[in-house]
Amino acid sequence: MHAFDILGDPVRRRILELLADGEQTSGAVTDVIRAEFGISQPAVSQHLRVLRDSGFASVRAEGARRFYTVEPAPLREVDAWLDRFRRYWEQRLDALGTELARGKRARRPRAGEAPTRPAGHSPDPSTERT
Repeated sequence: MHAFDILGDPVRRRILELLADGEQTSGAVTDVIRAEFGISQPAVSQHLRVLRDSGFASVRAEGARRFYTVEPAPLREVDAWLDRFRRYWEQRLDALGTELARGKRARRPRAGEAPTRPAGHSPDPSTERT
């Protein structure tokens, strides 16, 4: 299966988000996924199997418990593929940062115009002079 087929499923993405916080038991993952998605334990197990078989997750047994963890290699492959497109959103983010920086500079009032206050600041009537 292609990486985006794996990541295209919201349940599998959520499982990976849970595993990104650290190793989790299959029971803990199942509890969260069942509560959030309303699917059965066998369905959650199938999603865990897909993640394991595709290399996105690994499992280790400790007695009767199974501990799942994220495997970084497939995610690095996805990141490498996305790298071709990163410039498109980085350019937009850079431009947005520039616009935000310009907006933070105090605008000087034009002739006959009252000075402006920064957004979110209202004058305190008790401190104003008349």
